[in-house]
Amino acid sequence: MATDATAIIAIPEALLETAATRHFEGTLDLAELAAGPDTYTFAAPVTWSVEATNTGDAILIQGTAAGDAATQCARCLEDVTYGLEGDIEGYFLIGGEEEAETPEDMEGDEFDFLPDNRKIDLVPLIVAALLLEVPLVPLCDDDCKGLCPQCGANLNEGPCGCEPVSEEETGDEAPPNPFSVLKGFPFEE
Repeated sequence: MATDATAIIAIPEALLETAATRHFEGTLDLAELAAGPDTYTFAAPVTWSVEATNTGDAILIQGTAAGDAATQCARCLEDVTYGLEGDIEGYFLIGGEEEAETPEDMEGDEFDFLPDNRKIDLVPLIVAALLLEVPLVPLCDDDCKGLCPQCGANLNEGPCGCEPVSEEETGDEAPPNPFSVLKGFPFEE
């Protein structure tokens, strides 16, 4: 297994024959992964494994990438770690942009061209595979109670002791609930 800060595979001459297959694997030092407002960090390298297959007009890359990614819970801000494992897939046309025949059943962003030096950078494919696996909203637990809006205490550790604030008591000290204006709204059923 190759250990590398990058994930570049060199396509050998033998793989340019139709139906030829070759296995590649390694690790990628991926320090951070940004997913919207969330940042995931990897304490250990991401492992990847792919099969490169010549389909006749292209090199098809298929495999997996896996790693443990840490981020903060969206409700309580505690650290949470997710074991991510995503599917890698790439389609690289053989022959360059001028010579290769563009597949009619594929959009332009579904394939790329095999570079003249026959080296494929897997980093974008690995990152895309892992991004598809991160949760939309990272939570430490589905039943996470979050933080008290008044004192900031973690409510998963127990009640904080703050008294609930009623609408009459809000005054200038605490902002009113922004949804309180909907209290008397006549919603149609």
